[in-house]
Amino acid sequence: MPKKLPRLALFTTFLGSGGAERVTVNLAKGFRNHGLKVDLVLTRFGPQQYEIPSGVRLINIGAPRIYAALPGIIRYLRRTQPDIVLSMGAAVNVTVLLAWRLARSRAHIFISERNSLIETMRNSRDWRVKLLPAFIRKTYPWADGIVAVSKGVAEDLVNVVAIPKDKIRVIYNPLDLEELLVKAEQHLNHPWFREGEPPVILAAGRLTLQKDFTTLIYAFALVHKERPARLMILGEGKDRAQLEMLVRKLGLEEDVALPGFVKNPYKYMKRASVFVLSSKWEGLPNVLIEAMACGCPVVSTDCPSGPAEILENGKWGRLVPVQSPELLAKAILETLESPIDGTERARQFTLERVTKEYLRFLGVAE
Repeated sequence: MPKKLPRLALFTTFLGSGGAERVTVNLAKGFRNHGLKVDLVLTRFGPQQYEIPSGVRLINIGAPRIYAALPGIIRYLRRTQPDIVLSMGAAVNVTVLLAWRLARSRAHIFISERNSLIETMRNSRDWRVKLLPAFIRKTYPWADGIVAVSKGVAEDLVNVVAIPKDKIRVIYNPLDLEELLVKAEQHLNHPWFREGEPPVILAAGRLTLQKDFTTLIYAFALVHKERPARLMILGEGKDRAQLEMLVRKLGLEEDVALPGFVKNPYKYMKRASVFVLSSKWEGLPNVLIEAMACGCPVVSTDCPSGPAEILENGKWGRLVPVQSPELLAKAILETLESPIDGTERARQFTLERVTKEYLRFLGVAE
């Protein structure tokens, strides 16, 4: 494998507003900082919320759907001939592996699994997702190596896809701590965060089934009966109307806000009293690490997978069962009274540290 400035192609879908997209951009920056030539290859057009790191070349295949990107990826691999390919996410991984095989590319190819396969399949109504394991079983063995973002994700790969354990490396997601702390200090002009106002309970993520903000709103209703407080959920998604209806039904319009996607969530995390992750399942929830890095105490569901690993089974923040409003409310109230500082734990996920782990796994560094 070449040692001098290898070209690495980093494949993802599009640069929307999610945590997975932020991780991809952070990795591109980390690889570029270590001297690699980096192509960030998007399989389709979409809303781009993240800034492309300096020195990273952006390539957009421009396909309407992931599998329609196959011919474009083949053309890219044949023309550019990258030394290393790293693909992010199950559907992208399958497509890139097929393209790599059909292009007869000589690139060393690695894939990254971002989410719990078992939970994704169990909760999806999309027939294409149901078929994914069959394609994964066929294509994943072609990869030179597989990165799992948590031990739980790695276990899924072993159990669902029968991937040998020695082919999988658990590497946690990177946190660009320097940039995060700068953004956390930016001015926040919102009346809820003024001195003397009730504490703000914060959450962030796509407004979808996976994040289970329904349970969080019910839990907040119980907290609200015990003490003055407010709930703010940052993010956008298809469940907005349903969540807004629930807020109205519970009579919480004055104390629950859903402001949509915000470009800088860190200044909110810096000033919130508690950050809550209410998900039914995850891969490794970056947002939990980010909140801890901002100095915000956290509460999380003990969902598969990631939160228990991040919080080391409750050492750095309270864990509660999935879909339990009563226990979630209890943990929020306890955290408001007796917060747990997780900043020390968050420092273990730095971009520099994680990038070096990737470079060793990719064979670029010793």
